[in-house]
Amino acid sequence: MFIFEKEQKVWDINGVKIGGQLGSYPTVLIGSIFYDKHKIVSNRQKGIFDKEQAEALLNKQDEMVDKTGNPCIVDIVGDTAEALIKHIDFVASVTEAPFLVDSTIAAARLEAIKHAVEVGLVDRAIYNSIDVHSKEDELNTLKELGIKSSMLLVFSPKALMPEGRLELLKGSSGEEGLIQKAQRAGIQNILIDTAVLDVVSISFAAQTVHSVKNELGFPAGCGPSNAITAWKKIKKDFSPTSYKACLSGSVLVTVMMGADFALYGPIEEAESVFPACAMVDGLISYYNKRKYKIRPESPTHPLTKIF
Repeated sequence: MFIFEKEQKVWDINGVKIGGQLGSYPTVLIGSIFYDKHKIVSNRQKGIFDKEQAEALLNKQDEMVDKTGNPCIVDIVGDTAEALIKHIDFVASVTEAPFLVDSTIAAARLEAIKHAVEVGLVDRAIYNSIDVHSKEDELNTLKELGIKSSMLLVFSPKALMPEGRLELLKGSSGEEGLIQKAQRAGIQNILIDTAVLDVVSISFAAQTVHSVKNELGFPAGCGPSNAITAWKKIKKDFSPTSYKACLSGSVLVTVMMGADFALYGPIEEAESVFPACAMVDGLISYYNKRKYKIRPESPTHPLTKIF
């Protein structure tokens, strides 16, 4: 195990602590709901879904939080502003967890997060995300709304290696970095998503997590599940059990490199991912407690919950 050279930032988002040295706080696990092709959604444009099934999934994730000590965030996905707003209102009524406002359409994200502010959910809302394509009007709107928390998606086809991704964050040759962009938008709680493209790129993303924390100190993580869910060979040539093992394994690779959070994919996978991550968090904490005198800051850390 190891510790980071840079002093580590820790954010508190509606009671969920994210960041810190290895062993201080447990990994925050982020499950996605209402995602593309999610069977509980019957109309993606209007945000019509099976509320009973959705509530059961959210309750199961909260149950895993209680059992393992790993906090959660809900990744709320929507194709339109109408759908995303309905999704946010429902999730906020079922769970107290923070949530990502997630859409591939910037206008939908902005309208939905504006709604979150208007109904008093700004402390729980995390904008997903600011990236190299974010325009000035998007940044200005976030500042005007008083958005406190946002993901920064660190990706460019021109910067695939960890060194290049760090430059995207810090800026170079007079160009503004993503961190500066976020700060200009008034973002206080900056969460750095090191971007996974395919299965093999998980290695780059995991190394970038380590580099970001070691050099910049910001909370960092990624979504390795995106690659695993699209991995056709593992689904074709191996059993469903193998797929679940690889999904959890992909998360653990990033956790061992210091990830503070992980987007673990479909919320249905909570029962597989939470115990595996809790085990690794406990092992890391036990070692760093003995080696570096870093004690868990959370009274419900997996080290005390599952061992």
